[in-house]
Amino acid sequence: MKRAKGIIAIVAALVLLSGCASLQGAGSRSSSAEPDRTAKKGEVVVGTPSPVLDRVLKKGELVVGTAGTMPPFNMVTKTGVVKGFEIDLGGMIAAGMGVKARFETMPFDQLLPALQAGKVDMILSNMTMTPQRNLKVAFVGPYFISGKSILTKQKSLLSAKRPIDLNNPELTFAALDGSTSQYFVQMLMPKAKLVAVKDYDEGVALVLDNKVTAFVADYPICVISTFRYPDQGLAYVATPLTYEPIGIAVPAGDPQLINWLNNFLNALQGSGELAAFKELWFGDASWLKDLP
Repeated sequence: MKRAKGIIAIVAALVLLSGCASLQGAGSRSSSAEPDRTAKKGEVVVGTPSPVLDRVLKKGELVVGTAGTMPPFNMVTKTGVVKGFEIDLGGMIAAGMGVKARFETMPFDQLLPALQAGKVDMILSNMTMTPQRNLKVAFVGPYFISGKSILTKQKSLLSAKRPIDLNNPELTFAALDGSTSQYFVQMLMPKAKLVAVKDYDEGVALVLDNKVTAFVADYPICVISTFRYPDQGLAYVATPLTYEPIGIAVPAGDPQLINWLNNFLNALQGSGELAAFKELWFGDASWLKDLP
């Protein structure tokens, strides 16, 4: 209860501050999409448009894209409800903006195209902040630090310390299509065979059915999978093989939205609430009973 009150207090404070900012700017422009005057050469006009943020505030709705297949980051329960660490984070962000949150689930490789097409306002889906992705969209964060691991039944693979230890033509790895895991296998383990899968459940199923040697995924996903299937002989490499900063993906070209999100995350991190929130999801596996 104390933790919940702390989060509510932070969100309320951010709403209040955003409200004050709106009142202060009310006299300088009629709307955020309509600057008061045209800028002269070399002059910056206060009140330039914030396309995504304006759209969200006008609709009263924040549309968040997520895969819904990455527990406990995001998942669809057996009753069809979307929940998880990132779902709660998205809800808090929407509350801080004073709008409602709506979550759109889709395959991971469709998330960035949906963001670029304006079908979603941001992505919260265990997405690594890579330079390649950053050429197309902006990132805020990280709000979580992860790293690559492998999920396998073959205990002989657990001693791997570097990707080169797994670069073997006799090994077959599954990895999420369009993910850094797929890139990881292609670039650092080119001799191994690769099977691209549409979601994490498919990758884990291939390991369970002995159709691949291992599933390459972010460390928390591998750990959680061993809890989901405790009697299947699954194991994972305990030391992450890479550094993976996870962030919020947003459209390029909206510095005000990026600034707002940075301030919001800084408030959560500085107060200790983000760390407590992670512990709530990653330190307690009671949510497993809700999965299909």
